[in-house]
Amino acid sequence: MGIIDRYREHLPVTGKTPVISLNEGGTPLVAVDRLGQKLNLPKESLYCKVEGANPTGSFKDRGMTLAISKAVEEGAKAVVCASTGNTAASAAAYAARAGLPCFVFLPKGHVAAGKLSQAVIHGAKVIEVKGNFDQCLKLVREAAVRFNLTIVNSTNPYRLEGQKTAAFEICSALGRAPDYQFMPVGNAGNITAYWRGYKEYLRNQQLPRMMGFQAKGAAPIVLGKPVKNPATVATAIRIGHPASWKGALAARDESGGAIDTVTDKEILEAYRLLAQTEGVFCEPSSAAGVAGLIKYAKNRRLKIESGMKIVCILTGHGLKDPDSPFRFKSKSMTVKPDMKSVEAALKRILR
Repeated sequence: MGIIDRYREHLPVTGKTPVISLNEGGTPLVAVDRLGQKLNLPKESLYCKVEGANPTGSFKDRGMTLAISKAVEEGAKAVVCASTGNTAASAAAYAARAGLPCFVFLPKGHVAAGKLSQAVIHGAKVIEVKGNFDQCLKLVREAAVRFNLTIVNSTNPYRLEGQKTAAFEICSALGRAPDYQFMPVGNAGNITAYWRGYKEYLRNQQLPRMMGFQAKGAAPIVLGKPVKNPATVATAIRIGHPASWKGALAARDESGGAIDTVTDKEILEAYRLLAQTEGVFCEPSSAAGVAGLIKYAKNRRLKIESGMKIVCILTGHGLKDPDSPFRFKSKSMTVKPDMKSVEAALKRILR
């Protein structure tokens, strides 16, 4: 069962809406106590929402099931999106499921191999632009009007409606809202969607502080102005002019939270720490929120008491970006096929 069937009463669908689903949603909320201990947090206070467990490996599937379902209902002939990778992968898969042509505009040379391969295998028509994501989105908006295409970026209101369901799942798993939510911010649709979800699901109950983090080289919201040439290893949040800028500011201000920056070094360290401490493999962009938590915990900018809950949103699976793990030194060795060679290798590794 996907999110439309699970949360139908909370979504803009009717009995006439065809459900185009890959059984998205229902992703695990994983307790990460070993990481919490390293940050001197109370026991059983820290969790990760592993959105990489969605069908195409990212949170985008929550919004895409609704966007594509409504596109079919409204008689769309084809869909189009601009993407740094995850939206393209999701749009291509759900469009294939619906039997719709899909066009994706990608910044050439700046999309991780795992994501590009998904768009290709699902049959999307890939258009690589010699520019950045913001330039791709501008072209998508123009092409949509000229060729009567349905845009399935987060500018499509159905996308955020689907994505808000992750907040419902967190509340259901915890029995309440977390006290803090830490997450990456790129195009800013996700932080906007989560905040909407918490407000709708909880009504007048306690809401979380929304803590969003941008990469230092791609931090337009923090700087208060667009970034012409955003730069970061976290490709999914390499965006200089977020489409949901106002929504992110509202989430920050209404919740009493923050939107701040983390460096690429901090992002990669959080990425490594999650994998090696907790066995949770996410793409580097996903680790931006965890990097923010580590930064705030080390600087003692958080007051976390026993019984409080913190949730970090991991937006995509680590296999989306298969090259990033090789930034770190490996202890792998090549040996001859005999026990003497194996013994010598193990002794060197275990020193």
